[in-house]
Amino acid sequence: MNRGFSTCAHRRARSLLLFPLAMMSTAALAQHSPALDRASLWVGGYYTHMDTVIGASDKSGDHYGSVDLENDLGFDSHKTTPRARLDFLIGDHQGFSFDYYDARRTRTKSMTRDFSYGGTNYIASASARGKLNFNFGSAAYRWWMGSGNDVFGIGLGAAYYGVHASISGKARLNDEVVQASSSSSENAWAPMLQLGWRHAFANTMRMYVDLSGVKRNSSRLGGHIYNASVGFEWFPWEHVGLGAEYGYSRISLHQHREHFNDGLDMKFSGPSLFARFRF
Repeated sequence: MNRGFSTCAHRRARSLLLFPLAMMSTAALAQHSPALDRASLWVGGYYTHMDTVIGASDKSGDHYGSVDLENDLGFDSHKTTPRARLDFLIGDHQGFSFDYYDARRTRTKSMTRDFSYGGTNYIASASARGKLNFNFGSAAYRWWMGSGNDVFGIGLGAAYYGVHASISGKARLNDEVVQASSSSSENAWAPMLQLGWRHAFANTMRMYVDLSGVKRNSSRLGGHIYNASVGFEWFPWEHVGLGAEYGYSRISLHQHREHFNDGLDMKFSGPSLFARFRF
């Protein structure tokens, strides 16, 4: 009886010792990667080089014409737009990611040209005003694979995008004036797929690559939006740091209207700089 009791006691004591060790081992394995933060806020600006074309066609697809905002209307091809992100984990390998940026541009251009025809001199003048507002926001649920210095992620979610575009013009030939204008304002939601990679060189330095795609088949405001970015993070302090990123976006949207179809083809590319806060 005593020997049996002693053996049973040894087994229980060994179990009590192994249990916390096993729990510590499991916790170590479950610890999230140093390439990820429990919660992370990004606030900064996106200095973009833009190439924007607005076009229209009739219902049969015959091309009416197009306007290049940078070349035809003299829009500045570079602009800084505000940008913000929020990421946080639920557990160690899953979480949410939010992103938002907004680009607003307006330009008026005047032109004057003299010409002669049939022995008569004419003075022709014209002015054109263009306006384009584009905003983009996304929300995705992300799964991260890996617990070391490298993790790979996939995200599924939805993107919101809105476009307000307008062009108005006035032409004068001597004393005769002709005016015309066109505008469009629409927004839509579309499904989105994200892919990502994170690498931690150390607790203070990390880099990442993100890819995302949005596609919507709709007559109202359909098309696709593709984004790609590569970035570097540096944290001189535990919870505060800087982020630098270079990104490229291709936006191709179309809208079917009552008497014609219009479209927007826009490219963004350039660096972003963020103030980084992690918790």
